[in-house]
Amino acid sequence: MLYEFTFPSFNERDQVQAWYYVPAAEPTGIVQLVHGYGEHSRRYLHMIVKFMDAGYIVVADDHVGHGRTAVLNDTWGDWGDKGFETMVEDEYSLMKLAKEQFPDLPYFFFGHSMGSVITRQFMARYGGELDGVTLCGTCGTFDSAEAARILEEDLAAGKANETDPAAAEALMGWMNERIEDVKIGNEWICHDEFVQKDHAQDPLNAFVRPITNKSLLYFIRMMDDVQGEEWAKKVPVELPIYSIGGDQDPFGGYASGLYEVSNNLIKTGHDVFTEIYNGLRHEVHNYADANDDVEEGIIDFMDNIALGE
Repeated sequence: MLYEFTFPSFNERDQVQAWYYVPAAEPTGIVQLVHGYGEHSRRYLHMIVKFMDAGYIVVADDHVGHGRTAVLNDTWGDWGDKGFETMVEDEYSLMKLAKEQFPDLPYFFFGHSMGSVITRQFMARYGGELDGVTLCGTCGTFDSAEAARILEEDLAAGKANETDPAAAEALMGWMNERIEDVKIGNEWICHDEFVQKDHAQDPLNAFVRPITNKSLLYFIRMMDDVQGEEWAKKVPVELPIYSIGGDQDPFGGYASGLYEVSNNLIKTGHDVFTEIYNGLRHEVHNYADANDDVEEGIIDFMDNIALGE
């Protein structure tokens, strides 16, 4: 069963498009799926179906400035004026709605890329309301100083709602540095050329659309907010965490970023299991020969908690 609905964003401007995917079975638990930068939640249909087949209700939305929410509000690349807290607060609003609709079930988060950063914010603020978290393709310390400098100058010059290509280039222009044959520009996400083409041609994928200067600065501040042991200390120590990613993922520091995050959590007393997929790039869940294994690992992690297996 599919429920489609909207709810008001924290930015006090937009209506966020959201969905409940409900299996035709007695549910095992709930997974809230938090998508990444420039994309939308229906890029995860393979994963959603796998979760449903395993008995999990999947809760998902498209972030402000993204996907169906951007279409609904005519706000491509514009996250509003309420700052970098907007998306994490929207995810909290969505969780509260889901728990009202489907009470008394174990509740999990899955966050990929920017979605993993949002999830890390959520863990520090509302982690006590979760039963487990999967971080996918997360980042460690990210070199954003030059991009932030450019954007701060843009905002000071009254260009908050404009787009500065130099800032985006400074932040992410290096992501294909290890790839020899770059044709589209998004090759860093996955080796599969069909995934690359689908990503580039998806009409609900805003990755190649301009993002406003203020919104890109929000993204940087979001990453700054989840760094080091100071962040990790805010996460409840009883929250189980599963961190996965590819060792050829530039956003994840070619695995070093994932280990940095896991080590900060372990140093502060948390239970973390880290799974590195050798040879894979950013979207480990979008490899035809690996997605089943990736998704089964997430399901096993959740089943161990929800079912005590």
